[in-house]
Amino acid sequence: MTSQFLRRKDAGAYLKAKYGFGSEKTLAKLACIGGGPEFRKAGTAALYEPAKLDAWALTKIGAPQSSTSDLRAA
Repeated sequence: MTSQFLRRKDAGAYLKAKYGFGSEKTLAKLACIGGGPEFRKAGTAALYEPAKLDAWALTKIGAPQSSTSDLRAA
């Protein structure tokens, strides 16, 4: 059975395994400055829901491109 919440270290590993980017350190930084996935606090622990991690990661993935010189879609 999968846990409903992932601690930050496991959330970073989840993102890295599923999408190829993200880390515990990135999530910690974004928790301070904003722009990261939604999380909850339990004492000092940050807890992430896999569905929220998925939604956030998908917003970071751009449209398909055929070359590096393609203009970014507006």
